[in-house]
Amino acid sequence: MSMADYKEKGNVQETPFGYTISVIGGKWKMLIIYLLAENQPVRFNELKRKIGAITFKTLSSQLKELEADGIVRRKEYPQIPPKVEYSLTHKAETLLPVLEQLCEWGEKIAIIKLFLYS
Repeated sequence: MSMADYKEKGNVQETPFGYTISVIGGKWKMLIIYLLAENQPVRFNELKRKIGAITFKTLSSQLKELEADGIVRRKEYPQIPPKVEYSLTHKAETLLPVLEQLCEWGEKIAIIKLFLYS
């Protein structure tokens, strides 16, 4: 997306960048996607334990949004107690190379900071 695309639309929310941010933006969504990529399928409580600081309500809300956007698949098993597993969809798997690039960027920045401040 170029600046011309943004100027033409007049609203960043109407651009491909705006769509991307609406799907994966926020404090928790990329972390949830990352953890599911590393450990899928994952049950709700296991995901909560891996994240730590997130509330049950927030995790539930973020998973519902990711499911509505076609990123997360929710599988419910008809048993008592209820069992629900979450995994990534094919659409989400197309995001994984981008997340890997973000991780590589973070690693490079961490090395630079270590070098500069040591």
